[in-house]
Amino acid sequence: MNTHIESRGDRKVVVLNKDFAAGELIYKEKPVVAVLDADLQESGKYCAHCLRSIDSGMSTVLPEVNPILSTFCSKACLIANESQSHNLLFTLEPPLPAEFMQSLPPNVKQQSDADRKDAQEAFVAHIKKEPRAASLLVARFIARQVAVETAKLTRSAHEKSDFTDAEKIGSYMLADHLERLRFIDVKPNTDELKALVDILRISLPGLEHFVTDDRHALLLGKMVYNAFGVCFGAGRDDKPQPTARTEDVEKTRTPYGTSRQIGSAFYTLSSYLPHSCAPNARPSFSEGTSELHLIANRDLKAGDELSVAYVDVTQKDGESAIECRRRRRFELARGWRFPCPCDRCLQESKELSTEEKVADAKEEKDGSKVEIHPSLADAEVE
Repeated sequence: MNTHIESRGDRKVVVLNKDFAAGELIYKEKPVVAVLDADLQESGKYCAHCLRSIDSGMSTVLPEVNPILSTFCSKACLIANESQSHNLLFTLEPPLPAEFMQSLPPNVKQQSDADRKDAQEAFVAHIKKEPRAASLLVARFIARQVAVETAKLTRSAHEKSDFTDAEKIGSYMLADHLERLRFIDVKPNTDELKALVDILRISLPGLEHFVTDDRHALLLGKMVYNAFGVCFGAGRDDKPQPTARTEDVEKTRTPYGTSRQIGSAFYTLSSYLPHSCAPNARPSFSEGTSELHLIANRDLKAGDELSVAYVDVTQKDGESAIECRRRRRFELARGWRFPCPCDRCLQESKELSTEEKVADAKEEKDGSKVEIHPSLADAEVE
């Protein structure tokens, strides 16, 4: 047991159960869902499931229906992707195992393949027109919820719960984990919601009732706030420049900067890690997949609260400490809507001019939120 979740103030945080030396691995965590950046989705260079780099000519593709042109590094990743989300969202395959489909009412089993295909094409057209990772993360998360809960009933070998049970309560559903995470208010696109709801309604009537306007907005807000950017090495340098307004550019948690990532992923445990401009840990993707390895930045003691950098906190050449502080805080306000309260920011604030101190005092308070839910006992996590 390396870590546990603990309530401190109004937040749940990840706390160490034992000492770690600088450079040591604290834990590994696979994502619940992961998606490639939009410009890489159809490139064939990366696996659409684990995000591994694929050598030329070595990819595996879906044999028939593949509207988002996904490629995979192996047959295992292809099968996992199909069972976890792809079949429900992007194919005409039955959305549930055969034994369940046979017991459903006729109106569920007799949905039009043409209608289902039209709904899928509308959703694909939307995510290509407005390529935001959060939209696809939400869709895949909903589909995986269905896969996980179905697997519990069928004891399916295809749906392996490889993600971390962050609070070590086996009866939790994915929705329970998500409920405990912070979020920010976002304004969803109505066309996107309609396209997604149509897919769910036609594929499995009744499922659409779980994705109301408010619920969809909440799911988007959770993904926007908690998604990590997956970077290999120091990241890439060929990502297209965003065309959206600065305040609308999508951000993920990555110490290298979102512009250097190849994809985004959502994790149950690592979502509890707060930001610090002097973090005591860092995410690493050293195995070349979306599996997150949390590495100690310095010697740590049992009882220490873990933190990571959501943005690039490195002071650049020619950049003063105050300029670096201003850049970090600007990016944090844009992406996560909070003024950083870390020790580094507080120490550097002593060097601010009177004018800058006045501006600091006027910074917007923490705009993130948490759903109201019954309190739970703290739980240990491997």
